[in-house]
Amino acid sequence: MFAKVSSMGLFGLNAFPVDVEISVSKGLPRFEIVGLADTAVQESRERIKAALYACGIVFPTSSCVINLAPADTRKNGSMHDLAIFMAILAALGRVTVPEDAAIVGEVSLNGDVRRVNGVLPMTLTAKERGIRTVYVPLENAREAAVVEGMTVYGVPNTGALLRHLEGDELLTPVGHIGLTAVGAPPVPDFADVHGQSAAKYALELAAAGGHNALLIGPPGSGKSMLAKRMPGILPELTFAESIETTKIHSVAGLLDAEHPLVTVRPFRAPHHTISSAGLAGGGTVPHPGEISLAHNGLLFLDELAEFDRRTLEILRQPLEDREVTISRAAGTVRYPCTIMLIAAMNPCPCGYLGHPTRPCTCGQRAAAQYLNRVSGPLLDRFDLHIEAAPVSFDDLSGGQPEEPSAEIRKRVIAAREIQTARFAGTKITCNARITPDKLAAFCPMTDKAKARLKAVFEKLGLSARAYDRLLKVARTAADLKHAEVIGEEHIAEAVQYRTLDRKYWRTSAN
Repeated sequence: MFAKVSSMGLFGLNAFPVDVEISVSKGLPRFEIVGLADTAVQESRERIKAALYACGIVFPTSSCVINLAPADTRKNGSMHDLAIFMAILAALGRVTVPEDAAIVGEVSLNGDVRRVNGVLPMTLTAKERGIRTVYVPLENAREAAVVEGMTVYGVPNTGALLRHLEGDELLTPVGHIGLTAVGAPPVPDFADVHGQSAAKYALELAAAGGHNALLIGPPGSGKSMLAKRMPGILPELTFAESIETTKIHSVAGLLDAEHPLVTVRPFRAPHHTISSAGLAGGGTVPHPGEISLAHNGLLFLDELAEFDRRTLEILRQPLEDREVTISRAAGTVRYPCTIMLIAAMNPCPCGYLGHPTRPCTCGQRAAAQYLNRVSGPLLDRFDLHIEAAPVSFDDLSGGQPEEPSAEIRKRVIAAREIQTARFAGTKITCNARITPDKLAAFCPMTDKAKARLKAVFEKLGLSARAYDRLLKVARTAADLKHAEVIGEEHIAEAVQYRTLDRKYWRTSAN
């Protein structure tokens, strides 16, 4: 007896079709799984036997061989359990599984179907391969239903799927779920932060152009509060961006069954003790790291100088390439990481270097060692260096209401709309993503602006990367003022956010 059931496999973000083939023939009783199956797949034999018994079905006392095709591609995880279970029933003549249907899910010993990771990318790939019906764990059903044009059935247990395929008790398909069907969680508001008007504007500038920003200031000045409110002033995710982001969170197993779509730009804030693999991703079967989990959103690194320097250096290439490449013996995985990097740090171990009223107790050498934990090349990748000054008593105790995130967001969206029109027909999404070959076309300057930029470049000894980033920030400053051409005042505005490295790092070196 022979039967074949379609399933889906996953390696990183790459889903691929898997044909579960079964041959039941005369011979000594055995149950073998072939086709480059890892330990988790091999262990499914015992889970499936127990689940069959729980359904009142006797496992065939024959030679039973399962092949997971293609046989030259490694299969991992427990996602094939349910397909193997149904393939056995199909070989016994109990059910007929439609050819245009894929089955995914983990089977427990009592026959329950448990959730698995990566259902969204698997469903998207299934649709591309012409499959129109998927049977997935009940907890994953809403996640799969995000894919339009698919008939999705949530399977609570093996018995329910058996009765459905036999026609005795049909399962109800889950309706398509779009962005409007998912409620967005609340985001902290800028109105809660008193004072820091200069830092707020700088972060508005960063949000308007998608720029990386570094906040430097003493403890308690509100650096973390400001950073955590950044998602509230960014434009909403488009449906395409939401799908991209949700795919990564699906693979990582971070999706909520009731909220299957990531609808708010991610905000990831890993602790400074994080490992290199935790930040960039890794493992035998590579999982996404914090860089990729922040895709289309923000990665916030608080206490930047406390991170291991080798861990921080990993950020350099992904920030430029906007993807992380992880190579293993089983294959190479690429995770996207188009992010805004927001970091915060104290200027020295005690935090009071350069403070107007409190003296620094660290000493020049200790301060220099602390600042040098952040390398020059990494510092160069921050478009804006923002000083978070100490907050005064009048700012904290004043009764004047602060501007809410909603008002700031309106200006950010207006600037982004200008950029969308400017970059129409290209792959550029915001000013921070302007490629070097397009800078001259998209960043026209007045003669005075060119003269100012030349003087700054020569005086500060800027690198080519710093020059590009300064020009992009000036372009965003002009967009916020609805100016088509970059003027001298926009260059001056961008320059003021490239001087803190001279103030702190150069001081510490002297």
